[in-house]
Amino acid sequence: MRNSYLGELCSEFAGTMILILFGCGVVAQVVTAPDGSLGDHDSIAWAWGIGVMMGVYVAARLSGGHINPAVTIAFAVFKGFPWRKVMPYIAAQFLGAFVAALIVRVGYADLLRKVDPEHTIATQLVFSTLPGNGVDGVGIPTAFLDQVIGTAILVFVVFAITTAANNPPLSNLGPVVVGLIVVGIGMAWGANAGYAINPARDLGPRLASLITGYETALYDQNGQLYFWLPIVAPIIGGLVGGGLFILLIERFLPKEEELPAPAVSEPRPNV
Repeated sequence: MRNSYLGELCSEFAGTMILILFGCGVVAQVVTAPDGSLGDHDSIAWAWGIGVMMGVYVAARLSGGHINPAVTIAFAVFKGFPWRKVMPYIAAQFLGAFVAALIVRVGYADLLRKVDPEHTIATQLVFSTLPGNGVDGVGIPTAFLDQVIGTAILVFVVFAITTAANNPPLSNLGPVVVGLIVVGIGMAWGANAGYAINPARDLGPRLASLITGYETALYDQNGQLYFWLPIVAPIIGGLVGGGLFILLIERFLPKEEELPAPAVSEPRPNV
């Protein structure tokens, strides 16, 4: 018999890996290309959204396609996801992000060395986020609030499109909508802290870069310890977004058992 639990963990690993291969890959392409000749902010936002969409498609059938610890924790708190699975899911997500970042690091090693021989903050953005995207002017409190807001938006809308009583998109279109959510967040909430909105997406690549030459990977451009912020703030944001959805929408929806049964088409005779 198939080990369905192992399959869930493998799918979370693979889905998060696909997400990071697209996401960190596009940032590497943009950062290492001369004069923005191979992309810009919009291409980054779209590729991250595509990465999320493809990652969810990879994982959704077996695990639900969380590919984000903030989503997993929010589902455990508000949607009955088993707590015994939370830490294994998060571990699988982190490992998927870590392995994918190592692949990007090796694949772009020559170009990264060419544009940033010392492996500094200038190209650290390929792997992890920074306040103000590495530009001074955004403080830690603002970056923290930004991550709470961005992840709250993400989880609020994810709950909206996965709640049966809320007339969600058909299941095969769900990943597309989730990907578009991330594109929108990147275009609207990308300035203050790089819209990590996913602890695994940030910590896995951050550690991969740390062990491959980026000595300041745990810090921001001002030398402040920063790695904790894209972990803690998204988890809080996910709980805020999930709680607001329950408060503002779900408690007013009909119970799933009260929903009309889906129409069943009559079998057509063979002619």
